[in-house]
Amino acid sequence: MIWEVPGVNVGHWTDREARTGCTVALFPPDAVASGEVRGGAPATREFALLDPLATVGQVDAVVMSGGSAFGLAACDGVAEWCEQQGRGFPTPAGRVPIVVGMSLFDLAVGDARVRPGRSEGFAACEAAPSRELGRVGAGCGATVGSWRGPELQLPGGLVGAVERDGELVVAVLAALNPWGDVVGHGRHGTPPPPQAFAPPPSRIATCLVLVVTNGSLDRVECHHVARGGHDGLARAIDPPHTAADGDAVVAVATGAVAAVGQQVRHMAVSAVERAVRSLPDDR
Repeated sequence: MIWEVPGVNVGHWTDREARTGCTVALFPPDAVASGEVRGGAPATREFALLDPLATVGQVDAVVMSGGSAFGLAACDGVAEWCEQQGRGFPTPAGRVPIVVGMSLFDLAVGDARVRPGRSEGFAACEAAPSRELGRVGAGCGATVGSWRGPELQLPGGLVGAVERDGELVVAVLAALNPWGDVVGHGRHGTPPPPQAFAPPPSRIATCLVLVVTNGSLDRVECHHVARGGHDGLARAIDPPHTAADGDAVVAVATGAVAAVGQQVRHMAVSAVERAVRSLPDDR
């Protein structure tokens, strides 16, 4: 999975009673990144920095969290942890950690008063390395198929997949909380009730995807990889990128091995699709 990329560590903070949590991925120095958001309900931090034209190209950590926009506060704790470790973009006043955040909506499934914050983000860093998937971290309160209504939605969670070609590795970690269904699950293809299509959406959703490669890519190439990640979502979720989703993909390259950007993009599409389809069909 994503921890198979050398130098990448993952940690989680989880509150199973409140059904929320956060997940942090920590990267080696000089990792570069880009990203893209599709859908109408995003909750993100520092995504403007991921523009290939932005001044700062490196990224120290990516945080995926529950709690909707409240959960972006977990990034503060991750930035504090990174500062204590001497990580960050060098400035005359000291290093400034570059922490990208993206959150999903899980407030309606547990205790909406509990959200990942500064201390929870710090705790997720302290918990690294972790190799857990499922209903943990940012995936703890995730659901699938919310367009069918709260009575018919299914559990979501954290999933992963990896693609390899020789020394080249492309790995995915995703928190699945889509408004639509996972393609290939037994319920897929059964039409939802007509009211599911009536605005406003009955539930707020979002899938958060992190694609990491050990390939040597620049930020423009990372941007294309992130766009490919959205293609993988569209292959495996029906309908994808709706007005209820704030689907966000971040692509990070650690630069350890030579790589061709379009090959990494192709591998990312496949890895994201396989990761989504790996979610258990808990009907």
